[in-house]
Amino acid sequence: MKEVSNKDNLHVLHEDNHIIVVNKRVGDLVQGDKTGDKPLSEVVKVYLKEKYNKPGEVFLGVVHRLDRPTTGIVVFAKTTKALTRLNEMFSKRETQKTYWAVVKNKPENDTSTLIHYLKRNEKNNTSKAHLKEIPESKKASLEYKIIKKLDNYFVLEINLLTGRHHQIRAQMAAIGCPIKGDLKYGFERSNLDGGIHLHARKLVFIHPVSKEALEIIAPTPKDAIWKSI
Repeated sequence: MKEVSNKDNLHVLHEDNHIIVVNKRVGDLVQGDKTGDKPLSEVVKVYLKEKYNKPGEVFLGVVHRLDRPTTGIVVFAKTTKALTRLNEMFSKRETQKTYWAVVKNKPENDTSTLIHYLKRNEKNNTSKAHLKEIPESKKASLEYKIIKKLDNYFVLEINLLTGRHHQIRAQMAAIGCPIKGDLKYGFERSNLDGGIHLHARKLVFIHPVSKEALEIIAPTPKDAIWKSI
């Protein structure tokens, strides 16, 4: 389906009878939280209600989330059948998630697999990566490769092999390569828009109802660094 945008700057990457996939912007909250800010899920509901002139409440299921300062692909379910099947697919890691990240420091290896044990700190909403398993930690693994050298930064392509809280942010920080703008994980200064240069670039999965193979690619934000890639 052709990409569309609406008055709320909702960038729809794919839509059919059962799912809708959008390109999240910096600062968008995927699902409501204690801040009380309007979440992306509500923006999508309004979009669907207006587009199809739906009476009453619109059903929309949140399948997965992205951190607020992160951009890129978010999938929502438009039907309960799709939601149930997508929840199962995501929990079983039957999807292929590819991210792009911009870091200042060059990783020791141009390509590598990182394995850590992440322990979440609920008080400050962070996760710390450890080389060995410790109590209450969860194994986290990813693959990365350098795909471009910029004047002052390196662009990494990352394939997530597990899905842990702040996994990419914590693991990259653990090898001395915090993501640009990510003050929480050791980058020296913030980005002007409050975001970080971590983008959910590609998602490959089987459609929960039609069983069609889907590959969704999200354009990067329109800033100078992303444009130079």
